[in-house]
Amino acid sequence: MPTSRVLWWGGIAAAATGAVLCVVGWYGVSGERFAERQVPYLASCTVPGAALIVAGAVLAAGAVLGAGAVPGAGVPLRRPPADGAEQEPAGAPDRPSSDAPPVRVPGGTLAHRPDCPLVAGRAEAVPAGDAELDPCPVCEPGS
Repeated sequence: MPTSRVLWWGGIAAAATGAVLCVVGWYGVSGERFAERQVPYLASCTVPGAALIVAGAVLAAGAVLGAGAVPGAGVPLRRPPADGAEQEPAGAPDRPSSDAPPVRVPGGTLAHRPDCPLVAGRAEAVPAGDAELDPCPVCEPGS
């Protein structure tokens, strides 16, 4: 299940629970004449209910913004090129482009290009050799 759905439905559930608590708190307060008898309803229902409404709104907004439904938020929008070739998204960072043999750090499980920012300048980086390693998701050696 995508994270945005979990956030969306979690936000809706939190806001609905908060609304129910606010109604229960209002109903309890409305039946009491003296302020000292109204405070328990405020403390146990109305204030937590208002906090849940705010938390639910934040979660739902996070789901919408995280899903990229709002232009300029989340994943950058891009148009496919006319010639059908694959294109990087707008604002994507440049990937390292060294053609040298891949390297790894001792005990590591990823193969990196030598100019990958994760291993560049590290003295302990050694050639990967014939070790079966997963490619680094940042520099994508071998592509």
